[in-house]
Amino acid sequence: MELALALDLPSKEANLALLSKLREYPIWVKVGLRSFIRDGKGFLDEVKSINPNFKIFLDLKLYDIPNTMKTAAQECKDLGVDMITIHASSGIEAMREVMSVAQDSLLVFAVTALTSFDDAGFMPIYNAPIHSHAKTLALLAQEGGCHGIVCSPLESLEIKTSTSLKTLTPGIRFEQNASGDQKRIATPRDAKKAQADYIVVGRPIYEAQSPQEVVSQILEEIL
Repeated sequence: MELALALDLPSKEANLALLSKLREYPIWVKVGLRSFIRDGKGFLDEVKSINPNFKIFLDLKLYDIPNTMKTAAQECKDLGVDMITIHASSGIEAMREVMSVAQDSLLVFAVTALTSFDDAGFMPIYNAPIHSHAKTLALLAQEGGCHGIVCSPLESLEIKTSTSLKTLTPGIRFEQNASGDQKRIATPRDAKKAQADYIVVGRPIYEAQSPQEVVSQILEEIL
């Protein structure tokens, strides 16, 4: 299992200061919508300047018509990032178009159900409960050729037993952490039991007095 740090702080400077404290740790660096829209390609270069060995996970959750997703994936690949996300609900054709660009040089993970959803919010949109529909979308992602899927730790184990895909699980908290806007959450140890391949952790790290201690604790639990 590998750890991805979510860089979601209010400024580029705050993100880079946090990353500088963690430069020696074997982590992925997740750059999401907020940071990428604000700071752009230059931010990715600055991340690499802190540690050239950092792997960058560009979490933009692409969702559009197949050709637009294909060309957007090509632009992401040209940025030199290591992993991107798309939505599995964009469909098999769109996923295959993205994979024709990504091939083996860019990891592509398809989002099933955002961890901010519970069934009450999910049902009116997808007309299905999260547990079953996440598995359905994972099977579509496998048919579309994706490397893995994004799901909560609550769905990871069943998806791992039903597909050959890797799983990436956001919504990771320690028991003492507030859940915030995440509804389907779990601890790092729970995610390991669910056979997740990657976990994403943000607030429990960057809100801590010592981010280094928290990262060390997480790595100790998952490695």
